[in-house]
Amino acid sequence: MEAGRRHPQTRRSSLKKQKHNRGVGSGRELNSFYGEEGQGKIKMKYVLVTGGVVSGLGKGVTASSIGLLLKACGLRVTSIKIDPYLNTDAGTMSPFEHGEVFVLDDGGEVDLDLGNYERFLDIKLTRDNNITTGKIYQSVIDKERKGDYLGKTVQVVPHITDATQEWIERVAKVPVDGKEGPADVCVIELGGTIGDIESMPFIEALRQFSYRVGPGNFCLIHVSLVPVINVVGEQKTKPTQHSVRGLRGLGLTPNILACRSTKELDENVKLKLSQFCHVPVENIVTLYDVPNIWHIPLLLRDQKTHESILKELNLQGIAREPDLHEWTVRTTVCDMLHDPVRIAMVGKYTGLSDSYLSVLKALLHASVACHRKLIVEWVAAGDLEDATAKKAPDVYKAAWDLLKGADGILVPGGFGDRGVQGKILAAKYARENRVPFLGICLGMQIAVIEFARSVLGLYDANSTEFDPDTSNPCVIFMPEGSKTQMGGTMRLGSRRTFYKVPDCKSAKLYGNVSFVDERHRHRYEVNPDMISRFEKAGLSFVGRDETGWRMEIVELLGHPYFVGVQFHPEFKSRPGKPSALFLGLIAAACGQLEVVLQKYGHASKLLPNGMSNGKSTVKVYQNGNGFKSCNGSINGVYSNGNGVHF
Repeated sequence: MEAGRRHPQTRRSSLKKQKHNRGVGSGRELNSFYGEEGQGKIKMKYVLVTGGVVSGLGKGVTASSIGLLLKACGLRVTSIKIDPYLNTDAGTMSPFEHGEVFVLDDGGEVDLDLGNYERFLDIKLTRDNNITTGKIYQSVIDKERKGDYLGKTVQVVPHITDATQEWIERVAKVPVDGKEGPADVCVIELGGTIGDIESMPFIEALRQFSYRVGPGNFCLIHVSLVPVINVVGEQKTKPTQHSVRGLRGLGLTPNILACRSTKELDENVKLKLSQFCHVPVENIVTLYDVPNIWHIPLLLRDQKTHESILKELNLQGIAREPDLHEWTVRTTVCDMLHDPVRIAMVGKYTGLSDSYLSVLKALLHASVACHRKLIVEWVAAGDLEDATAKKAPDVYKAAWDLLKGADGILVPGGFGDRGVQGKILAAKYARENRVPFLGICLGMQIAVIEFARSVLGLYDANSTEFDPDTSNPCVIFMPEGSKTQMGGTMRLGSRRTFYKVPDCKSAKLYGNVSFVDERHRHRYEVNPDMISRFEKAGLSFVGRDETGWRMEIVELLGHPYFVGVQFHPEFKSRPGKPSALFLGLIAAACGQLEVVLQKYGHASKLLPNGMSNGKSTVKVYQNGNGFKSCNGSINGVYSNGNGVHF
């Protein structure tokens, strides 16, 4: 008899009543309950999120919101993302192709949706939480080469499908919330759209998997589109009907429909979908357009989605009512922010905001903490260069006007030499005009190059990435890197940075800690042989690795806020727990830095990784002008229109 199935006459039923009477609610209690059955292991519950009709409907945000909702019910949650592409991981793909590459603590280069999972659920995932076709096929081929299949013909069914199911079961048991033992629920997101050729093996694997784990342990949520035809203003159900028909034809039946639409579904539309898709009306929820994505868990809660999921997973009476008080307050505050803070994002991929998704999220987290409405001014780095002034003077002038009108300047990470000169000019402007500046990875490196050229007089100073023959190599190739093998050969994942100057701004922002653990993704680093010259001129390398030879954090003495970091602090920023360095940038940009430094500079309020040690410890600062509802924002971020809205 499998744990989790409905057998009212068994001992489990009486146990459930006993537990419920004692106020069972937490995930630990849930695990203890199942452990008492003597089955020898906890029965994991699985929620699968699929998408239909078109891509880009927000499956990742939906999956994250479902996870948050279940966590708010007292359950422990983990997540898995399945990407059907053949790449082993996201590391070698252009941000224009697939958005940003999200980096995990263990160095995994994964899909950006895992960033959504980590931010919403406040968990730390591993590289194995991102399954790709490349990973599955590689594991099966490796087994075949070793003879593990004993001479059998290796096929998609059963070998690929079995490998997928085994991978899911193995990874679902790995704790990701810092507690011992496996989670209670694993939320699985299948990338792509139902009907895609490349996802067929995963669909078949999940079909078998749903049968294997049995009823009461598997819940399928299908995210689909219900478009509104502008001419008549009618919500059309046919695309969703076809999508569900295709899903059912592949052997999977949705338990819940999450319908994306511009407005809430009419009741008659729900009835029609219920009739044609064989889904109860109460299991059809609307994910209509909202000011920012923090509303999605609240939408799901208000439509009792958690009750439908708990019913499908046989968790009624065990999980508690969802507690989303802090999340609701934060969402409300975000919507009502009024006073703007303008941050110029000087980058290479400004045509696609997903290329800098985590950076934008980190800016938003910090802006909400400082009670400011974030306005991102997208500045294509190449538009700041002299070549653009000759070819397109209007574009050149517009770019510089945006830069000069910003309250703060951020230069994110990147690769390649396109736009580097523009980034150097942006760093020069911030340094000379005392504009708050944050340089991340390449952004730190170009700040060092600019300082060498402008202050030290080394006019040909450069990175060997851009000029291998430069006579003044400020930035050099790392000794353990590879110039021929691209994937997974960088300095990746969480590394420790030790402070050499304990009273610097960044150390205070982190809470006067002696070290921080942040995630890296780079091949080049500042040349340690030139450090003494830089520091004599006022560029202080306040943070270094354990050897003292790798430069991790740089600050410009005498500047209000000029910080460069070799790591990527955006990857560990969370709603209500903003990254310390992003908080510093936003606070400096809106005149609150001294208040923030006084708050965090005298008591260790933050953990070494920049995350708060419990509930939100970042004070929000009211702007004094009252609040009014924001209009025209997407996810709480306002764009200048030069790039895709975030």
